[in-house]
Amino acid sequence: MAAPVRGPGQCGFFVEKKKRFCKMVAGRGKRFCGEHATLEEGRSSRRITCPLDPKHSVSEDKLEKHLKKCNSREKERPVYYVENINAGSAKEDEFLQQVSLSEHSRAELESLLDKLKTAIRGQHDVDDAVLSHPVLQEELRNPKNGDSAHKHLRQQSSILGHLDELGLLGSRRCFVEFGAGRGKLSHWIHEALKTCESTKTCEDLQLLLVERCSTRFKVDGKHQDVGVQFERLQIDIQHLDLSKVPLLQQKKLPLVGVGKHLCGAATDLALRCLLETPGFIPEMEPPPKRFKVTELSAEHGPDSGTDDPGPALESGIGPVLGLVVALCCHHRCEWRHYVGQEFFLQQGLGAAEFSAFCRMSSWATCGLRQTNKAQMPQNETSQRGDDEEHEGAEQTDSVNSFLSPTEREQVGRLCKRLIDGGRLHFLKTKGFSSKLSRYVDAQTTLENVLLTAVAPLQSADP
Repeated sequence: MAAPVRGPGQCGFFVEKKKRFCKMVAGRGKRFCGEHATLEEGRSSRRITCPLDPKHSVSEDKLEKHLKKCNSREKERPVYYVENINAGSAKEDEFLQQVSLSEHSRAELESLLDKLKTAIRGQHDVDDAVLSHPVLQEELRNPKNGDSAHKHLRQQSSILGHLDELGLLGSRRCFVEFGAGRGKLSHWIHEALKTCESTKTCEDLQLLLVERCSTRFKVDGKHQDVGVQFERLQIDIQHLDLSKVPLLQQKKLPLVGVGKHLCGAATDLALRCLLETPGFIPEMEPPPKRFKVTELSAEHGPDSGTDDPGPALESGIGPVLGLVVALCCHHRCEWRHYVGQEFFLQQGLGAAEFSAFCRMSSWATCGLRQTNKAQMPQNETSQRGDDEEHEGAEQTDSVNSFLSPTEREQVGRLCKRLIDGGRLHFLKTKGFSSKLSRYVDAQTTLENVLLTAVAPLQSADP
């Protein structure tokens, strides 16, 4: 085996475990990189671990200066940060410690299944509604896109199709993308409006992207259109007060919430963020006559100015027109954040049953992974968010003894449906018309259910 060769400018530290030199670049006139600079002869200061982030080190004599500019330092919180504003109630009895299904006896599991089947009765089935939007057709036909890219493009195309069908895809409004990631969904919303509408009518369009993590390769920074405002907030939805976001206060445009795979409790946090912002004024009485958004759009046009979307925020930002959110990862839901608590209590269920149903919900997408993996089709992969896999389904001897893999999968789907039923109930109490739809096929993603809602509209006088 040839001896490892140190490249020009490469650090001279030899990594014994990997049998090669460190791949970092050394400074001009120096032999070692910053991480291994302590090996430099005559160096007076040693490297120590950064107290703010142990993933990197710093020269001990430069620690004070480093702490002032370290990326891991606690930054000043923005005006729209209000701690736990969307977290839900913090009563002690709601902090229920989740119990593993393996700790339940067979009798307890059978009792939970009986409660599930009783509660799910009368709930509407999920409709099949695979739609598309012409703005993505060229990209879908692009041979350079692989299977993974096509999977996401088909989902984005259907989401835009649902926005269009509901009359929510238009200008003079603000789209709030929760869990935005790289911002691809907002990108295609902008492209659809830019393609379908003239430059004049595309003015006063705002796209607000909410993501708690720092994200690489963002696409929203590439948009510089006149009249279109892109803004990204790096904040957890749990602490976001929309009424204090300066962008939303500028023009007070109506809001449309969107999201592609809002993982678990993030969906409930987003619903609270949109509809339980302090100052939210619910309708005290129903209007004498209501129209669907699509009916008004056909009669007056999407931007006729005749629509009154109903509930508004007294803080001075626009009302909520509706939302279109792709659901995901019900096993990550939490009782405290869950918006359907009232719905569960009406069914005679509580936090303990909710916790168990959340765990069982994972059987719908990965219940076959451990016990029946060889029989799974090659193209059916478990999804979480965009590219991540779900956590493994929880298997127990009690469950395996009386439920087949197919039955477990069906139970998981019922659990998801019941949890989403609570979200539909919540939207109904807020005056919204909502439903669940399978917006893509299972081969595209097993998490293929879309939650849509539109605000009631009053008829307008000529």
